[in-house]
Order: sequence, then C-alpha cells, then structure tokens
Amino acid sequence: MTAYTDLCNRLPSQPKTWLVTGVAGFIGSNLLETLLKLGQTVVGLDNFSTGHQHNLDQAQAAVTPEQWARFRFIRGDIRSLEDCQQACEGVNHVLHQAALGSVPRSLEDPILTNTANIDGFLNMLVAARDAGTSSFVYAASSSTYGDHPGLPKVEDRIGKPLSPYAVTKYVNELYADVFARAYGFRTIGLRYFNIFGARQDPEGAYAAVVPKWAAAMIHGEPVWINGDGETSRDFCYIANTVQANLLAATATSEEATNQVYNVAVGDRTNLNELFEAIRVALEPRFPHLKGFKPQYRDFRAGDVRHSLADVSKARTLLGYEPSHRIQEGLLEAMDWYISDLTGRDQG
Repeated sequence: MTAYTDLCNRLPSQPKTWLVTGVAGFIGSNLLETLLKLGQTVVGLDNFSTGHQHNLDQAQAAVTPEQWARFRFIRGDIRSLEDCQQACEGVNHVLHQAALGSVPRSLEDPILTNTANIDGFLNMLVAARDAGTSSFVYAASSSTYGDHPGLPKVEDRIGKPLSPYAVTKYVNELYADVFARAYGFRTIGLRYFNIFGARQDPEGAYAAVVPKWAAAMIHGEPVWINGDGETSRDFCYIANTVQANLLAATATSEEATNQVYNVAVGDRTNLNELFEAIRVALEPRFPHLKGFKPQYRDFRAGDVRHSLADVSKARTLLGYEPSHRIQEGLLEAMDWYISDLTGRDQG
C-alpha cells in the first residue's frame, strides 16, 4: 500500500476543515474535489482574478450532493487581511494556492505580482497563525532556483532569481521560515515544477504550455516554441500535486515540517519531446495533426534553460511517490482537454 493510498483511507475517519485559497483555480479546484471525495469539509477563498466559476462547477459535478454540501465558498481577496481572517475561522488545515503566477506577467507588472504574492501571503500567514490552524501548506515554485546551474534541483541549493515572480516566491519561503522561528507556526512549502492536468486554462497570454499547445493543435493553429525546443522541464501531473499537498498537511514529524519540498516527477522532457507527445496523443482523434510541425521563435526573457527536480526529500520525509509520469498524465488529461475545448467552441 502506498503512503497516498494509506492517507486516503485515513482521512475520512478523521474529518477536518480545510481552507483552500485560490479554490477556483486549476490546482485549487482539484484539491477541493479530492478533499470532498475524502469526506472532508472545505472552505474556499477566491476573487476570480485567475480562477473560474466553471472550475467550481466541474468540481461540483464530480462529487455527490452530500459531499458538495460540505463546501463553503467565500468570494474574497488574500490582499485583504479581513477576508483572510474570515476564511481561517474554524479551519484545521490551510492549503494556500492563491497567487499571481507567470514569469512574463511579473515582468510586465511587478507591483501587482508583489502585492498578491507577498502582501497576500503575509496576510494568510498572520490569519492562519492567529486562528490556530494545525498546518499551513503553501504553493512555492521551482522558479526559486533561479540561475543555479546544477541538475537535478536540490532544495538547499538555489541561485539568484530571474524574475519578479521568482523573487516573490522566494520571499514566501523566507517569511514562512521566520514565522516558524519567531512564532512556532508550522509551515511546509511545495516547490511546484510545471504542473499540468484537468482545469488548467488554455486561454490567455499566460496560459501554461500543455493546455495551450493542446488547444492550438486541436484547432489546427500554429504551435510556437520559444528557442530551439531543447529547453527542458520536469512536467508534473496534477494528481502528484494533490498527493503532495495532502501528505504535507498531515505530516506529523518535527523533521518533516517547516521545510520546503520539490513537487515533480524527477524526469526531464524538452519542449520538442513535449510537442510530439501531445501531437501523438491527439492524432487518433484529430487526423489533421499527422505530420504537424511546431514553429520556433526567440527565447523568452526570464526563462531558465533546464529544470529537473530531485524529489528524494519529499519521498523520505513525506512519503511522496509520484503516481503519474508525463505520458500517463497526458493520456489521462487529454479527454478533459478535448471535452473542455469542444465545450468552449460550442459555447
């Protein structure tokens, strides 16, 4: 029995109240769905700046009416301390996902990114500490590794940040560490590496590469690769991310808490390989993709060349074990991508 299976069997007999910030987002709505299926009570906070009502609708459709009745939604903003305090009332575990992601967006508007990702993060730390929550798990980022050339990425070796977004996520880790030392407040940061899966938005200037490319291929539109396509990433399916959050939130050993962990698979896939994997997965249902080729353009500012995670720390201290590698994740996610895009086209 895996640690995650054991966790899933354990949680229903110990129902708790969880706060998921950014609950209408990609990761937040997947956490919501899983927690409700596991018999938990969930409070969700979102201002819909990047989240969507249709993510909540899809989560609702995936659970029973009885499970959905255990969800309470608060439309609020982490930049408001009052909203954060309201959301933390009576909560046992916080899964803090709300943030403004995207390196390009942070380069265009560093002040907005700073306000959401640092001011909002501090508000959540204060509110959760004052509410006496049992655990506080937050979305950190692999961007924290910055210009450090070493591969694979190991948690205690980072470089200088390459974007305002990376600065904000590193500051989150510094604040979390200070709250542990100054107030004895338990936190765990999860450095996400290129998460993908169902409910990831394929639209907009800052859309993640997997849903964006899938949408372009389905529509027969150009797929642009920044650089030569040899840039590599450690792509991590959403099920792995959900697992890591639940394991982190329920970790009890002193050694495991007040730490940061890589959340990835430990595989390296370059953009040319990713393009071909998506194309091959879609071609049986979209024959126009036979022989379909990408188009190339200049490298994007602020991007690191290669990224690969060492996940041994999470394995050892949290019991994390990725359930999906990239091919398995793509095959599982593809039905959702197709269904979602078909629905958007018809709508």
